[in-house]
Amino acid sequence: MVLLVTGKCYENCWYCPLSEEKRGHDVVYADELKVMKDEDIIEEAKSIDAEGTGITGGDPLISNTTFRYISLLKSEFGDEHHIHLYTSTTELDRIRRAEEEGLDEIRFHPPLDVWSNIDDSEFIPLLKLLNDYDIDVGLEVPVIPGQQRELRRLIETAAPYVDFINLNELEFSSTNWEELTKRGLIQAGDVSSAVKGSQEIGLAMLKHGYPVPLHYCSSSFKDGVQLTNRIKRRAKNVAKPGDIVTEEGMLIRGIILCDDPVKVKDKIQNKFGIPAKLIRYDKEKERVEVCLEVLERIHEELPYDCFGIEEYPTADRLEVERWPL
Repeated sequence: MVLLVTGKCYENCWYCPLSEEKRGHDVVYADELKVMKDEDIIEEAKSIDAEGTGITGGDPLISNTTFRYISLLKSEFGDEHHIHLYTSTTELDRIRRAEEEGLDEIRFHPPLDVWSNIDDSEFIPLLKLLNDYDIDVGLEVPVIPGQQRELRRLIETAAPYVDFINLNELEFSSTNWEELTKRGLIQAGDVSSAVKGSQEIGLAMLKHGYPVPLHYCSSSFKDGVQLTNRIKRRAKNVAKPGDIVTEEGMLIRGIILCDDPVKVKDKIQNKFGIPAKLIRYDKEKERVEVCLEVLERIHEELPYDCFGIEEYPTADRLEVERWPL
């Protein structure tokens, strides 16, 4: 599970991809679910069979709720629920508090302006101190074309003091595209959000023989494997009776659009003898949902707009296709 505990951050990295609704805002999201209460976090973790949580932001160590969420997850799922956290913070007391609550791993994100002189920053003394802590310590940074020398300097300097370094393919987003474009960066392809050249540099770094475990994550792997697997697990757990679950983890169902969905739902259910589990009132979207197979049989007898839809099983229930019956 990805748990964003705040969109606020002390840094102002020009390549930050965080969305408008999150960036700079004091909001909490568990995957796509906007969290209003602690139970929302537990519900989302269970819905995707989460074996661990990545706590992110903004910078989660800005917020005191981070410590409570770590404790909450460990209390609910036990020590085997692995929790890692992303931060640019070098405040030892806050890191120590996170560890005391049960944090298993910390991934530092040094801003670009300290990569080439990280040995003069607060990061190296901090990393040395954390060697005595019972916590895995690593760095995680994007691969930025044109910054190879700075990246090599960062890896070489930090290598003796960390357990791993993760390199991520740089991506365009709605919030960073202007800054990336201003610096001459372009997309890798017409249907890709990845930055051209980022992957080639990242893969070349892996062959350099650095004395530290070095990992590279492409945007296609993150979206095509990590996200897809999570969606499939969630679909399995949240699908309602009568829903069709596709190979990609999408949900297919029938919907009826009308002025009074509560009344229409009861009327249709009684008239056609539809089992209660195959028809329901969707309060969130103000419509009637019906097993598509059932709706295909009866729609011609209904004076309402009837559709088949395909949507994500995620909390935001993004609809990707709709067709009239």
